[in-house]
Parts: sequence; structure tokens; C-alpha cells
Amino acid sequence: MSSDQDLDTSVRVAAFQFLDAQEQIHGEDLPRSVLAEGFLFRDQRVPLIGPQGIFKPAILPEMPLSFCTAPVVEGRSRPYEDEQGPDGLIRYRYRGNDPQHRDNVGMRLSMRRGAPLVYLYGLVPSRYAAHRPAYVVGDEPRNLTFVVALDDQRLVASPSTDLVSEDVATGRRAYVTAAVQHRLHQKSFRQRVLRAYKRCCAVCRLRHEELLEAAHILPDTHPKGEPVVSNGISLCKLHHAAFDRHFLGIRPNLIIEVRPDVLDEEDGPMLIHGLQDCHLKSLAYVPREKKLQPNPDSLQERYELFLRTA
Repeated sequence: MSSDQDLDTSVRVAAFQFLDAQEQIHGEDLPRSVLAEGFLFRDQRVPLIGPQGIFKPAILPEMPLSFCTAPVVEGRSRPYEDEQGPDGLIRYRYRGNDPQHRDNVGMRLSMRRGAPLVYLYGLVPSRYAAHRPAYVVGDEPRNLTFVVALDDQRLVASPSTDLVSEDVATGRRAYVTAAVQHRLHQKSFRQRVLRAYKRCCAVCRLRHEELLEAAHILPDTHPKGEPVVSNGISLCKLHHAAFDRHFLGIRPNLIIEVRPDVLDEEDGPMLIHGLQDCHLKSLAYVPREKKLQPNPDSLQERYELFLRTA
């Protein structure tokens, strides 16, 4: 192995270890400031993110270390959308339109050498999920895209990994890519909904983020169940479960309605203060911006389902 290759491998290992340590501190939603600050390697600062999507820190001789997808901002289109192809793998756009741009050349080189990259997925502005390892496994110059597969770090590190066939490894990566993409989309939806609701429950105003979830008004399996803030409500775990199981419904005018049989129950203070006291009260908090408020048509459809269930 050449000295450049040895340096490249050592920096990538150090980057993965740095991200492991930061996730122990911040959780999986990493601040951009942490990624931009990076870590020290042989007395040289190594950031993990830059102003452009494909990023190669100065210390690396040839190949990028990371690539990122911009976070969703409600009402604003991304510079471009990464798509999943029919094979379940990600189509990541070139830097610009020149296939020979140095960033595109670097991504192509990482494909030939099988170098592991960090995929930084924008959850909300200034917060990213850092998935690793990610691999460039294909190049589609006609579409100006690279084909990217995500893998499971635990499986890659397993001694038995060397024994699997190329077909098995490809199939595993397609499965992992689809699963990770779904999880990242859900994490982005949660973060955007919680941010819109000032990180409190819309029913009871509980502000402990660890106990908050983003409830879908129409489920993501519904044709109109898009992962947009207007199809979500920030709820604590209790009220999310009650909403999903139709213990309570929310009218299009944002009035809460509790199921009649639940109102008639006698089961201690949690039932009284947690559910029964919500009956016929307005949501305690909704976003001020119209585009972030619950969609009335979606609420109407969901409320009709609540009435049929009740």
C-alpha cells in the first residue's frame, strides 16, 4: 500500500471514530458546526462538511471524504433531489454539469477503489444524520448522477463479511440503502414537525423532546400522506398513541374530541388529566405560519375515520 493510500485509510477510520464519539454526545442528529469543526489528525484539522455537496478535506490526496444532501425546507425546493432508482440505490447528482469536475473525478475514483464515504443527510437546517459507510457503486454520466449504496457498519466490520459473495453483498447493500433512506426520511419529518411546533406537544405542551413524536395526520401509506409538516402534528407519546388508536380525534377546526367510552371510564388521574380533560378544547399550540399548520382537508378525513371507529 502506498503512503497516500495508507493516509487515506487512516483518515477515514479516524473520521468514522470521530462520528461514533459525537453521536454518543449529540445523538444521531449532528449539528453542522460539529461536522464543520471536525477533528485533529496529526495536528491537522479535518472537517467533514464544506459549502458544496461533495467534500474532500485538504489532508486527503485524491478522494472525497463525504457527500451531503440538503435538508428539506417547507415551501422551498432543494437545489436537486436525490432519488432512489428501481434497484433501491440512491442516485446522487454530479457537482455541476461537467463530468470532469474534480469533485466528480474524485467520486469516480472512490468508486474504482471501493473507498467508504460518509453520507450526510440534511434533516433540518444545520442538523445532519451521518450514515457510514456509503459507497459509489455506479456512474451514469448521461443522467449526471452517481449510484450510491449504503451499508451497515456492523456487518462490514464482521469477520464473516469477507466470505460472502459479491451478489450477496450487493443484495445486502440494496436492502440496507432502502431501509436507511426510509429511516432518514422519517427522522427528517420528525425534526421538521417538532421544530414547527417549538418542540412541544400540541395537546398538552409537554416540552421534553425525548418524549415527543411527529404524528402523521394521514399515514405515509395513504396517497396523500406526504412527509410534509402540514400532514404532521407534534404529540407526546401518550397523545400520539391515543391519536393513532382513535382514543381522541382532532376536528378540522383544531378542537380535540375524546371517544365517548373513554370519557365514561374511571381509571385514576392519568386518564382524567391525560385524556378526559382534553375533550372539546383547542389544540394548545399550532404553528403561526399557515403552510405549517395542519391541513384541514387531511384533518377532516382523519376525523371521519375517528368518528367511524368511535
